[in-house]
Amino acid sequence: MTTRPRHDAVSPLDGRYARYTDELVPYASERALMRARVRVEVEYLIALSELAETPFAFDPTERTELRELYDSFDAEDAALVKQLETTGYGDHPATNHDVKAVEYFIRERSALAPAEWIHFGLTSEDVNNLAYRLLVGPAVSEVLVPSLRAVRDELVGMAHAHGELAMLSRTHGQPATPTTFGKEMAVYASRLGEQLARIEDVSLSGKLAGASGTYAAHTAAYPAVDWRRFSREFVTGLGLAHQPLSTQVNPCDDLAALFDAIRGVNNVLLDLDLDVWLYVSQGYLGQEAAEGETGSSTMPHKVNPIDFENSEGNLSKANSDLTFLGEYLTNSRLQRDLSDSTVKRNVGAALAHCLIGYRKLERGLETVVPNEQAMADDLAAHPEVIGEAVQTILRREGHADAYEQLKARTRGQDVTLAAFEELFDELDVSEEVRDELRSLSPETYTGLAAELATDSITGGMTLGDETETR
Repeated sequence: MTTRPRHDAVSPLDGRYARYTDELVPYASERALMRARVRVEVEYLIALSELAETPFAFDPTERTELRELYDSFDAEDAALVKQLETTGYGDHPATNHDVKAVEYFIRERSALAPAEWIHFGLTSEDVNNLAYRLLVGPAVSEVLVPSLRAVRDELVGMAHAHGELAMLSRTHGQPATPTTFGKEMAVYASRLGEQLARIEDVSLSGKLAGASGTYAAHTAAYPAVDWRRFSREFVTGLGLAHQPLSTQVNPCDDLAALFDAIRGVNNVLLDLDLDVWLYVSQGYLGQEAAEGETGSSTMPHKVNPIDFENSEGNLSKANSDLTFLGEYLTNSRLQRDLSDSTVKRNVGAALAHCLIGYRKLERGLETVVPNEQAMADDLAAHPEVIGEAVQTILRREGHADAYEQLKARTRGQDVTLAAFEELFDELDVSEEVRDELRSLSPETYTGLAAELATDSITGGMTLGDETETR
C-alpha cells in the first residue's frame, strides 16, 4: 500500500494539520474501519459458537487466537483487505465490496473460522453500523472530550487568576456596566461544562437484525433461537445500546444527537473565539510573541490572533459538516439506499476539524495575557457607566424620575466624574446617601463578579460536572 507524503495530501487534515489530527487515526482512518469490522465479525462468530443449536464451538485458546485477528490488525492486514476488495487475492476475485472483503480476509487469516459461519445471516449494515459506533464513541470520549476539558481547565485557571480584574463591558458594542475578566472566562467555562455533559449523555445504539430488520434469515435457519435476545446481548456486549427496531439500516438518530451535542460545544467555543479576538483588537489582551514567528509578510510589528481565527474557521467547518451529517444520515429511502455509505466516511473529517479547533483555541488561550493598564484606562474613560448604579440608588431613595434624570445627563454625551459630583450636590438626599454616590467608580462597580468568577467553580456550581446545589 503506497502512502502519499503529507505535502501531497488532498485534504489539509492529513497534510498541513496532520500533527493535530494524528490522535484520531485509530478511530477515523480506513484501517481503523477495517479493524472494527473484523472485530464485529469475529465477536459475532464467537457468539454464534456459544449457541446450543450451532454445530461448532471454540475453546478459550481458540477464542483468543480469533481475537488476535483484530487485536493485532496492522498495515499489512489492511493492505490485504483492500486487495481483496479491489484486485482479488488467491482464489478470491475482487469483491468490489468492503465488508465482503473483510469476510474473505478472516477466511484467509484464520483456519479456525468455519467459512460458512463467517457473516452468517448478516447484511453488511449489521457490521457497518456497529463498527462505526465502535469508532465514533471512543473518538469522542478519548480524543475530543479530553481536549475540550483542557480548554475548560484553561478557562477555569483564567477565571481564578483574574476574578478581580475589572474590565469595561460592552453591550451592543457600547460601554456598559463593568465586569471582571475572570468572570467572563468563568461564563465560558460554565457553558462549556454544560455542553460537555450533553455529549457525555448521548448513548450510541446498534442493530443486528438482518437485511430488512426482521431477523428473517436467522429465523429461517434456526427458528427456535431467540434471535431478538441474541441481538440484544450481542450489541450490548460490545458496549452499545441495542436498537430493537430498524430497517436494513440503523436509523442513526443516536449519531444525529451526538453531532448536535458536539455542535453545541462548538457554538460556545466559536462565541469565545470571537470575544477573545475582539479583546485582542481592543488591546485588553496581549499575545506572547513566538520567537521566529512571522505575523505579517509585510508588517513586521504584528502579532496576529491567528490561533483564534484558525479555531473559528475549523469549528465553523466542523459545524457545517456535523449539521449535514445529522440531517443526511437519519434519512434512508424505504428500507435501504446506499447514499449514506459514502457520507459516513466523512464523520472522521468532521471530528478532525473539531479537534483542530479545540487545539488551536487551547494554544491561543495559553498565549494571551490581560493588559491591566488598557482595561483600567478604558474604565476611567467611561465614567458614565456608573449611571446605572446612581439611578438605582436614587430609586431606592424614592426618586421616581431617577432614570430620566440620569438619561438626560448621560445619554449620548461625554460624561465626567465631575459632572456626577455636580449632580450629587444638587440632589435632595441625605449626606450619607451623597457619600454613597460619591464612592462609586467604574473600577469598583463590578457587583459580585469576583465572587462569580471563583464561587461558580469552587462552590455549588462546578461548570457542568455536577448540578447546582445552592
